[in-house]
Amino acid sequence: GMSVQVTVLPSPRCLFDDPVQICVAGLLPQQAVTLRASLVDESRELFQAHAHYRAGSSGELDLSRSPALGGSYSGVEPMGLLWSLRSKTPYKRLAKRNVLTPFHVDLEVYEGHGDMKHLLGKCTNERWFLGEGVKRISVREGRLKATLFLPPGPGPFPGLIDLYGSGGGLVEYRASLLASRGFVTLALAYMAFEDLPAMPEVLELDYFEEAVNFLQKQQQVKDTGIGVLGLSKGADLALSMATFLPGIKAAVSISGSGFNSFIPLRGDGFTVPPHPYDLGRMKTSEESGLVDFSDVLDDHRDPATWDCRIPMERSLAKFLFLSGLDDTNWKSDLYCRDAVQRLQQHGREVQFCSYSGAGHLLEPPYLPLCQASIHKVLGVYVQWGGQWREHAKAQEDAWHKIQAFFWRHL
Repeated sequence: GMSVQVTVLPSPRCLFDDPVQICVAGLLPQQAVTLRASLVDESRELFQAHAHYRAGSSGELDLSRSPALGGSYSGVEPMGLLWSLRSKTPYKRLAKRNVLTPFHVDLEVYEGHGDMKHLLGKCTNERWFLGEGVKRISVREGRLKATLFLPPGPGPFPGLIDLYGSGGGLVEYRASLLASRGFVTLALAYMAFEDLPAMPEVLELDYFEEAVNFLQKQQQVKDTGIGVLGLSKGADLALSMATFLPGIKAAVSISGSGFNSFIPLRGDGFTVPPHPYDLGRMKTSEESGLVDFSDVLDDHRDPATWDCRIPMERSLAKFLFLSGLDDTNWKSDLYCRDAVQRLQQHGREVQFCSYSGAGHLLEPPYLPLCQASIHKVLGVYVQWGGQWREHAKAQEDAWHKIQAFFWRHL
């Protein structure tokens, strides 16, 4: 047979958020081939994507230049084989639990545009969530349940607190990638983890203050203030921290809202109540069984709900809001525009970006779109929204914006 080489440049080993160049050499001129990517996650779930290509006149293929002619995506998409990965089982979300091991992506080239019977060549792309020399330290100090990531070297580095949503748990993969990019990062659990309740009756602001104090004490952390980023429920917590805790200098809200959601937040001598909602307004699809959550809240323009607003205009922090226009879980663009408008009315400069075709779960780049999955706390399958290609582009752009924002303000 022919000797067909598949190569991943600049190296077959990289960070998960690194773009790579996938090349194939040794094909026949104009040969029709199918490329397939396969990834087995930590629960043994198989994710795959494939695309049809035609070799150039000298039998080579470069995915940064050659268009896909169909399959999981089409057109010139250098990273299409990654962002279009999906599981055979519906409603699975690709997430990394153990950041100390990489994901292995097997890249295979098959003859023709048909049945993938004849394998011509293959290689493996090893994609890591922890850069060379980044330390992972489990934190159980005071009440804190967190993981600290330290970049190599003395620093000082900007410090970040990373919060995920109401699914709870201790989510590390975004924090570990940010640490690999030069931030000291604390991934913080606040519900549904170890002995933290799945649905707390109240969240204590001083728990989050403890996290800020812990991070400020680390000798590698710059003393110019701390950044915080949050997704979904974590986003309104990030805004509350920036408002009520003096140490926070920059906050990023991803798919969030400018009011407190679902759980009362108790501060020193005050409580921000949750925005009124009614779970009776959840809609369950007849055919898919998926739950549409987006109408559960009372109207945020009704002054009766305004005591739930986070008074962000009191904050001296800088803000960045990111939302997807195809978020089918939460009216994040509407709620984001409301928050931005309030800040602007008080003369605050604020950055915001809404992405057409992007869903609720705006994740680090090349994690494939998850349109629906189980909500760990609610125990139902919820829809998140998003269109594959647009969502992938949004994740790349948002990731650059988040890092640039924190570098600028910390």
